[in-house]
Amino acid sequence: MRFIHAPQDPWRPVHGDDGPMVTITPKSNLLLTWLQWHSVCHHWPAGMPVGVILENDQDVRDVEADLPRLGLIALRFPKWVDGRAYSQAHLLRSRYRFQGEIRAIGEVLVDMLPLLQRTGFDAVVLRADQSREAAERALTFFPGFYQGDVQEHRPRFARPESETGSEADFVNAGASI
Repeated sequence: MRFIHAPQDPWRPVHGDDGPMVTITPKSNLLLTWLQWHSVCHHWPAGMPVGVILENDQDVRDVEADLPRLGLIALRFPKWVDGRAYSQAHLLRSRYRFQGEIRAIGEVLVDMLPLLQRTGFDAVVLRADQSREAAERALTFFPGFYQGDVQEHRPRFARPESETGSEADFVNAGASI
């Protein structure tokens, strides 16, 4: 999981004085809203890196045709208790086989990191009051999971013991938390 520090991030959203700009000149690594992207996608140069921000109520089927052109999809968590972006990421990875970066933005808390990783996110912008060190620790709390996810589709019981280790070791690993 990559932790994004905005001042050092090459991806830049396009904002005007009163909100998102409508007139956009193509430039590498722009991070556009869905509406901005649709206003420029027909004349966007092939091969020029572009990313889009999807709100959590956006249907990912809407972006299917554009996926080969996108290098980044930023999924917004407007509230930490609203988990629709988890489903969006899972669909992008599992159903649509999106290979680019999927980034969590908005109200992203340390407690969310294990599930973000399991559903297909590979980068996050933590909420300003969250600690990167605590987030890195949160990713090491659990040695494995019983359920399948986007990285390992098979549930634990369907994997050979050579891949999972002994059941006792797995169960006892949580005792150190």
